[in-house]
Amino acid sequence: MTQENLVVCGKCGGVNRLPPARNAGDAKCGKCGSKLFAGHPEDVDAQSFDRQVKRSSLPVVVDIWAPWCGPCKTMAPAYEAAASELEPRVRLIKLNSDKEQAVAARLGIRSIPTMILFHGGQEVARTSGAMTVGQIVRWVRDHLPTAAA
Repeated sequence: MTQENLVVCGKCGGVNRLPPARNAGDAKCGKCGSKLFAGHPEDVDAQSFDRQVKRSSLPVVVDIWAPWCGPCKTMAPAYEAAASELEPRVRLIKLNSDKEQAVAARLGIRSIPTMILFHGGQEVARTSGAMTVGQIVRWVRDHLPTAAA
């Protein structure tokens, strides 16, 4: 028996069961009706971040950034493009370190932009510095757990 994926809605935080045979690109949230994958990384607050990382069975990549950070601004379009390439197998989210200082501190963020890959609620990999679309996609794919790849 194939295990269903648990996907957290980026709009309302509802946890959705998604059978592997179902086309994830067309899936909608059972709670609010929003598309579960829009090819766009959602900005999250502390509660949404915790819910995405802890409740989703999909790998989750978080970009920790700040609005004043030049390299963060430079990487933003590349991260956006990477989301459309990696979803629905991986969830990409963004966390503003200025607004969510407690989460950034808990994660031990020392420089931005920093990307962290989580799977099963655990940190799998981390990298800092601006990247291109190809570098982001390659980094994520190279660090995906074997079961998720």
